[in-house]
Amino acid sequence: MKKINLELIVGFFLIAGFCAFAYISLQFGEFSIFTRQQNYTLLADFDSVSGLKKGAVVSMAGVNVGKVSNIALTSDEMARVSLFLPKDIKLTDDAIASIKTQGIIGDKYIRISQGGSDDYLAEGDMLTETESAIDLEELVSKYIFGDV
Repeated sequence: MKKINLELIVGFFLIAGFCAFAYISLQFGEFSIFTRQQNYTLLADFDSVSGLKKGAVVSMAGVNVGKVSNIALTSDEMARVSLFLPKDIKLTDDAIASIKTQGIIGDKYIRISQGGSDDYLAEGDMLTETESAIDLEELVSKYIFGDV
């Protein structure tokens, strides 16, 4: 009888530990499934997203406010980037999305600058004002080989 109770207690703690591990993994993963209702997605088309990766940071005024959730190629050969932002971050319809680099050769991220409009973007809307990434290799190549 004591052996069965001990096995039952150990089994319970194993299941509880597994559930805690699963919860922590989902909560601290790249995109938490528990915060889906508290976020929304915006789209932005860029000429080039050279070096930008899924999961990259989206920032406003130097504060990280979201993440890049997807990067895909459109039919007109533009890079469409999906931005995953909290619902309390309201962007005006004339906001500017720019691809920047952290430091000289750091990771790429998207910086958003608010516009002056009174109209705000909603779920699935498109950011029309974008600035593509500067390709450092292309600039160096032009300087070294004289391609102007």
